[in-house]
Amino acid sequence: MASEIRFNAFAMNTPGHLSPGQWTHPRDRSADYNKLRTWTDLAQILEAGLFDGLFVADVVGVYDVYGGGPAAALRHAAQVPINDPMLLVSAMAHVTRHLGFGITSTLTWESPYLLARRYSTLDHLTEGRVGWNIVTGYLDSGARAHGLDRLIAHDTRYGIAEEYMAVVYKLWEGSWEEGAAVRDRAQAIFTDPAKVHAVRHAGPNFRVDAIHLCEPSPQRTPLLYQAGTSDAGRAFAGRHAECVFVSGPSAAVIARRVRDLREAAAAAGRDPAEILIFSLLTLMVGETRAAAEDRHAECLRHASPGGALALMAGWTGLDLSTYGLDEEIRHIENDANRSALENITRADPIRIWTVRDVAERVSIGGIAPVIVGDARQVADAVEDWVDQTGVDGLNLAYAVLPETFEDIARHLVPELQRRGRYKRTYRPGTLRDKLFGRPRLAGWHPAAAHRPGAAPQG
Repeated sequence: MASEIRFNAFAMNTPGHLSPGQWTHPRDRSADYNKLRTWTDLAQILEAGLFDGLFVADVVGVYDVYGGGPAAALRHAAQVPINDPMLLVSAMAHVTRHLGFGITSTLTWESPYLLARRYSTLDHLTEGRVGWNIVTGYLDSGARAHGLDRLIAHDTRYGIAEEYMAVVYKLWEGSWEEGAAVRDRAQAIFTDPAKVHAVRHAGPNFRVDAIHLCEPSPQRTPLLYQAGTSDAGRAFAGRHAECVFVSGPSAAVIARRVRDLREAAAAAGRDPAEILIFSLLTLMVGETRAAAEDRHAECLRHASPGGALALMAGWTGLDLSTYGLDEEIRHIENDANRSALENITRADPIRIWTVRDVAERVSIGGIAPVIVGDARQVADAVEDWVDQTGVDGLNLAYAVLPETFEDIARHLVPELQRRGRYKRTYRPGTLRDKLFGRPRLAGWHPAAAHRPGAAPQG
């Protein structure tokens, strides 16, 4: 039997996520990214469409590689201005019952002690519907904002991330025993001190001597997402991630990345099927093919090639303003987003990318394909994509917010349901329950070693 296809919506707390320029579109609401109603309306649309989650991207820093400064990013709203994604979640959770929230947080610039508290707080307030997309950052501008001259080297960041994860696992899984918050009104005891343990960690990057500030939340550790497909990123995902987000320009590229990720999971001693992989696509669905094509053409008229180049320059670390429009983009080693540079240089040896290609292709939906058609045509393409690549689901970018997602919920979801490829109701429980059938991390996960009474490791 064909597998169920999962959907996440992919968004960002900014007027220009992956389709720069669409804030000028007359039906687009992304310019109102700073109004809460934009997000609560979106959450309700997604839940009506039985989306598994809203995956909210984030970036710390500004895209200032193109032209040697932030002018292009500012002019075209290329992921700036950008607000904190985490502050959206409580309001969206309040107007929904099942929708999950995958929130991007950059551990390189975050105290593990405070990040652990914020995620525990949100896990309580959402009744267990929160996930953390673990990223290490990729912009030198973010490093300069934190007092460094440039970004920490790529593989060094992942080494720091390993220790960081050990700290937050100790806080989430090991500090409070189950039942520590007894809430005994008769004896006026809220917490049994004997069931709360100090976390003591002394490593090369972090020192902690404290109890976790939060009692155990429904998931304890939030659902763990990861989005790196470099060698270091795959190894990290193989050890830690429950869900992985990948992007790429073709099914062949995605299929190879899926295979590599599952091999990394196996090398870490995991069942490769225990990792859910979501790939980026943009779907433009209409009542008819002609209607969908009209909407796509309308979006192209509002697209911002300058914004696309500002984004890609930031992702790759290459100042594309110094290239000719028809000049081929070649691979160099740097500490930016290695997957993004791989996508337009070495990922597909048959395809040669020029600056003009990037300006046109990336202006709607980023680097991934855009599929346009009626419900039947798009469903055929989605099934073919999933079956070719081996992904478990899709992270769906939008062209027009929230219209793109309204069209998917109205037209595509019923068609996939008729084919038996999409759920008809939500499963009960936490986000992890819905995706994996359990509320807490599995016993194989490295976090489990930090639970009270766990066998000592190595």
